[in-house]
Amino acid sequence: MHPLLRTLSYIRPYRRLALASLSLAALTTLLELAPPWILKTVLDDVLPGSRLHLFYGLMAALVLAYAGRACSNMGRIRLNNTLEQRVVFDMRDHVYRRLQLLSLDYFDDRATGEIMSRVNNDVNNMERVFIDGVEQFLIAALTLTGVATMMFLLDWKLALAALAPIPLLVLGGVLYTRRVHLLYTLIRRKLAVMNAQLQDNISGIREILSFNRQDFERGRFAATSQEYAEANLKVMRLWSVYSPSMLFTGALGTVLIVGLGGPRVMNGSLSLGSLVAMLLYLALFYAPVNQIHGINHMLQHALASCRRVFEIIDAEPMIADRPGALPLPAPVRGEVMFEDVSFRYRPQIPVLDHVSLSVAAGEHVALVGASGAGKSTAVKLLMRFYDPTDGRVTLDGHDLRDIPVVNLRDQVALVSQDPFLFNGTVRENILYGRLEATPEEMLEAARAAQVDTFVSLLPEGYDTRIGERGIRLSGGERTRIAVARALLKNPPVVILDEATASVDTATERLIQDATERLIEGRTTFIIAHRLSTLRTVDRILVLDDGHIVESGTHDELVARQGAYASLFETQIAI
Repeated sequence: MHPLLRTLSYIRPYRRLALASLSLAALTTLLELAPPWILKTVLDDVLPGSRLHLFYGLMAALVLAYAGRACSNMGRIRLNNTLEQRVVFDMRDHVYRRLQLLSLDYFDDRATGEIMSRVNNDVNNMERVFIDGVEQFLIAALTLTGVATMMFLLDWKLALAALAPIPLLVLGGVLYTRRVHLLYTLIRRKLAVMNAQLQDNISGIREILSFNRQDFERGRFAATSQEYAEANLKVMRLWSVYSPSMLFTGALGTVLIVGLGGPRVMNGSLSLGSLVAMLLYLALFYAPVNQIHGINHMLQHALASCRRVFEIIDAEPMIADRPGALPLPAPVRGEVMFEDVSFRYRPQIPVLDHVSLSVAAGEHVALVGASGAGKSTAVKLLMRFYDPTDGRVTLDGHDLRDIPVVNLRDQVALVSQDPFLFNGTVRENILYGRLEATPEEMLEAARAAQVDTFVSLLPEGYDTRIGERGIRLSGGERTRIAVARALLKNPPVVILDEATASVDTATERLIQDATERLIEGRTTFIIAHRLSTLRTVDRILVLDDGHIVESGTHDELVARQGAYASLFETQIAI
């Protein structure tokens, strides 16, 4: 379906509102056709015969026509704005809901700023279809039809002469549309690049300041902004030629009417009132013609945005529920198995290579190894952020692909090395683990995660706003909030992804106390940075180049003097 027709399909739920707006637009157009005819009657019939009583009646009719047009136009604007806002809300909601359904790979392959550009800028540009596009086009079409009819009723020969420039206007519009569409697609791409760079710079402002790279970043942004400006200038240069040329072509109609009609008035074959009315109708005729050129200019801009927005809506998630997927039977025990699992982010580069392991319900397992060994990938497969290239992962004996994604992720909680906190309050971030939790349940989780020890010092306690990504808190405080969030979720499976990797020893002890409460009685996967913290886990799995090369307890692996012992001795030496 053409992007314009697809965009207009969002009007379907509001057909009655659209019909009411269209009816008022038609009434406005009809009332606009009355004044030239009234003036013709005054000039041809009233003034020559000094019929004063008709003169005042026609003046009253003229006032009523203008007043009626103003009232109907007022109602049309209100109805159309209501329709427009409802439709735009539906579009933005549709795009956002679709983004929530897409898999992690979609976001891995695109800059955050580029996605934001599509959701904000491009959806706003689609809005122009309804503000300036549909409404103005319909009004223009109604006006052209009505005015052309009145012109032919007045004098069909002059009407044909007045419409002679139309083919040139149509040809100019077609040529302009072909060229400007490509330019607007370029503009949308340049804007997306600029937004992506801006978002990246704002997120990395601390690094920019610490390395004194303000001038460098200003130069980079200026270059990107200049490319965007140049793309816009190309459109403006094209418009600077197109618009005046079309206005000149349209003005030829006036020349033709005066040139052909003037001699006829002088020889008495055409009344002065008819000539004046024809000129007034011609002004009404070319106003919507020029308006259509402007609408075409705007629509090309909007359609470039429509295509970018529909790319999001049409994107298929890599991770989706299989037909017939069923929730896990309760209660979920938390038994996890990797059966001959392989995974590749890119072809020919395996991250996991035929990995098999079995984790009993309630068992605490640590994954260790060098960077890139496949530790984080393994837990991403468990949360079904990705699906295995080969083999399968099961939970309580059920292939993860046979479980609805929402149900699966309800069973797993993740506490990462750098947990993401939302720009809200401490309370809101903890409640994110279970939105329907009671205040008492939230406080219980916060105390268990050692959050209460620092929240009591905050100015507004749990209602203190913590800034973007929790910037007003220390790393250890952010981690403890993440632990409280996971406790409140109360899942059977927990993943700790290097949760204590970037904190001091004292903070590490607090976090360990919190995580011990979290993992008690739950199947736990720990991606560890400090191997000294793994003495109490049930089993340690050593990964190397996508394979499990060792398995055992801390003491067993140290005694073997293998890969784990080498990693451990290296850390002790440091």
